[in-house]
Amino acid sequence: MQINSICVIGLGYIGLPTASTFATHGVYVTGVDNNLEVVKSLQSGKVHIFEPGLNEVVQEAIQSGNFHVSQKTVAADAFIIAVPTPFYDGKKADMRFVDSAAESIVPVLRKGNLVVLESTSPPLTTRERVLPILERSGLKAGQDFLLAYSPERVLPGKIMDELIHNSRVIGGIDQASAEAGRDLYRTFVEGEIFTTDSTTSEMIKLMENTYRDINIAIANEFSRLADRFGVDVWEAISIANKHPRVKILNPGPGVGGHCISVDPWFFVEAAPDISPLINTARNVNDGQPDFVISLVKRALGDLSSKKIAVLGLAFKPDVDDLRESPAVEVAEKLHKAGAHVTACEPYKPDFQLEGVTVKASLEEAVQSADAVMFLVGHTQFKKLKPSELQNYTTARIIIDCVDALDWEKIENRQPWLEAGFTVYRLGDSKNQ
Repeated sequence: MQINSICVIGLGYIGLPTASTFATHGVYVTGVDNNLEVVKSLQSGKVHIFEPGLNEVVQEAIQSGNFHVSQKTVAADAFIIAVPTPFYDGKKADMRFVDSAAESIVPVLRKGNLVVLESTSPPLTTRERVLPILERSGLKAGQDFLLAYSPERVLPGKIMDELIHNSRVIGGIDQASAEAGRDLYRTFVEGEIFTTDSTTSEMIKLMENTYRDINIAIANEFSRLADRFGVDVWEAISIANKHPRVKILNPGPGVGGHCISVDPWFFVEAAPDISPLINTARNVNDGQPDFVISLVKRALGDLSSKKIAVLGLAFKPDVDDLRESPAVEVAEKLHKAGAHVTACEPYKPDFQLEGVTVKASLEEAVQSADAVMFLVGHTQFKKLKPSELQNYTTARIIIDCVDALDWEKIENRQPWLEAGFTVYRLGDSKNQ
């Protein structure tokens, strides 16, 4: 199928990289977003998202003349829906953005067009939700236009590379739609492209993130067990992973981001009677921030009026994405417990969080603290030396929830102890 123009609806963490990459590969792209600030920012050449390599690709796309930004969906050969699918109270999928995007296509849909949904969605969304909306145009799916589902499968921090080199799955409502989707993404995808039906493709994306969520849940549960039994979970995991058929992940303050912490709930919502393991894993990971708070109370006692510096608010290291971040939840819980919380998030220094004072630098955040917490393993935090922290603050209590200090190595541990720091680690009551 020959595609000369694409309309990408949603210019967030997936839509913008996708739109700009298509444009740099010779396709005329209109990027659409309903956020006027995003549109104005991109029209002035400013990228509103931090992602390594993204700014360069967007600038190249704009300079090529192939990338334009609008608030309005326009006619094109192909449409890509890349809008968020968050959840609301009760952990139900909020599909309003997908509905709205599909509805915006209806007036400009023409015979021969291809529509691809990329937004992570519950099974059967493409067939039972998007298809009926698009057919309000008077055109028939599979006869007059093609319809497919192709989930993004990229890692924040590596999106620009993985967008091109990862394998891709295209699920069509029929074979012709799947093949058209394959032809579209072959424009820039160098990884293998698999074709299947749309519902299988939807389920594959959910399976991938649910698999990760369950594996993180067992690591987090191991951290709680180790804490109770007087074991260092980091040491135990390291040794257990020497077994050739064992690969336990590291625990942490919870699970965040727009994928792993959200997608499993779509399975639970769609089939609650046959997904008890998924439901339990989600509850374990959602409960991990409370375990972190219990560790802080062990270190500091009553949290009322305690000054706590939180290092990191993003959902994972070296990204600016704070969606569903457990670090944010921990900071909020500390505030509610009566603590005075300052935070440093180097990738989003202007972030505002009610009850929490966000400082532009680590030095400012820790200045008057009673304790310093590592909640995200940002590279710059892991490089922090005890002599530096000594100069920034009088605090001598460290609470490490992400093994930022790499405590198992004696050469790393000794300088902190010699500098007078007491270190409390998540899942390690052995050394406390």
